[in-house]
Amino acid sequence: MTKTEGKTASAAVKDILLSNPDGLREVIRTVLQEVLEAEMEEALGASKSERTPERLGYRSGHYGRTLITRVGKLELRVPQDRSGRFSTELFERYQRSERALVATLAEMYVQGVSTRKVKTITEELCGHAFSASAISAINKRLDESLRAFAERPLHEPFAYLVLDARYEKVREAGVVMSQAVLIAVGIDWDGRRQILAVDMANRESRSAWKDFLVALKARGLRGVELVVSDDHAGLVAAIGEVVPEAAWQRCYVHFLRNALDHLPRKHGDDCLQELRWLYDRRDLAEAKTDLAAWLAKWSARYPRLTAWVEESIDNTLTFFRLPRQHHKHLKSTNMLERLNEEIRRRTYVVRIFPNAKSCLRLVRALAVETHENWMEANRYINMDDLREHKKLALRQAA
Repeated sequence: MTKTEGKTASAAVKDILLSNPDGLREVIRTVLQEVLEAEMEEALGASKSERTPERLGYRSGHYGRTLITRVGKLELRVPQDRSGRFSTELFERYQRSERALVATLAEMYVQGVSTRKVKTITEELCGHAFSASAISAINKRLDESLRAFAERPLHEPFAYLVLDARYEKVREAGVVMSQAVLIAVGIDWDGRRQILAVDMANRESRSAWKDFLVALKARGLRGVELVVSDDHAGLVAAIGEVVPEAAWQRCYVHFLRNALDHLPRKHGDDCLQELRWLYDRRDLAEAKTDLAAWLAKWSARYPRLTAWVEESIDNTLTFFRLPRQHHKHLKSTNMLERLNEEIRRRTYVVRIFPNAKSCLRLVRALAVETHENWMEANRYINMDDLREHKKLALRQAA
């Protein structure tokens, strides 16, 4: 397909959705229906009407099921098999984060801190307003499953650990304040990402991050060879105390943002762009050569920036110790960006949480949803590259 044809098709889809308010709902319904049919084919080992010795059973019609989403109610047809063994987790997985969002909004409504808009949203999502008892039941079931996820033992080792935090507005004792949401992602030796922990803290202090990491260790976290994070002083101190055996990679994206503090307000883009290119080099020697050239070129014009870079850049180059295939994944905390974007999109609806518990409920539900998707996807990176890299390093050392 040519670019022109692709743009035409894209424009056609947009026209359909804009001209028909139900268009997006129908697109999502169709996709989810296809997912259900694909799950049935996988469970039976054969497609519809296919004759094969590997077939494990036979279809037996469908039954109706309603899925409530942000685009409205979707009426789906769930396939059945004759033995009644087929089951799908699609509804449970899709609605877990929806229930968390609705529970949070409804909690605000019942506590008397909501607006007419909150009531409208809850009624639109679930078809009716919530009673206090209904909210209590939803929250109890949801909290039990989220607690099990948050406290699960970590049986396997994780070579890579990525830490990040974001802030959400929470009302405590009648005062609205920002509270930190602490997130840890690990990469196991199968090359898959796992969300290891999500918790709340009043702020990103050393003690808060230390407690967070100590709790991870108590659940079985081990084998960490590299930790990636920004350079928050409390976080860096906690990493040094709790995971001293691991190397630390300062996120280069945060580093480049921090560089702006050392530049005059009016400056050209070339300076930072050339600094950014250092992180695409093949190895540390090449990066160091280009760094020396960069310092020589810009030190006269931006002495404050170049002095800061020369003093601070080494911790952003730790990733060069890894196999080259891993560089793009481990030189920054960007692997968490999609999760953070989804959290931002959902929490924007709430704006101010009535308490920290409701905030943690929603964020953890989103984390579970993302975690399950990651575990079902192909491996994120090939850990055989790291195994071979380590073997080569041992041979060279000998």
